[in-house]
Amino acid sequence: QTIDQFEYDGCDNCETYLQMKGNREMVYDCTSSSFDGIIAMMSPEDSWVSKWQRISTFKPGVYAVSVTGRLPQGIVRELKSRGVAYKSRDTAIKT
Repeated sequence: QTIDQFEYDGCDNCETYLQMKGNREMVYDCTSSSFDGIIAMMSPEDSWVSKWQRISTFKPGVYAVSVTGRLPQGIVRELKSRGVAYKSRDTAIKT
């Protein structure tokens, strides 16, 4: 999705937690235009690739294999307080 799409529509998978819809600052904090590889999924629950990438519960769509960058620590703490485990998709960073 583009920045405008995230701001207008929010995130299909994480809107409950990140509330990006209508919040451009949150969109900039929680997205990255720097990524490697793509995965296109039509049936995530049936895809071995989505299971291997641990995204089988995501909505159908196009996803990055790895993303450069991390969420800000304040957002990671907020997610943790809500019981959501954050797993960085940045393969250059070991978590």
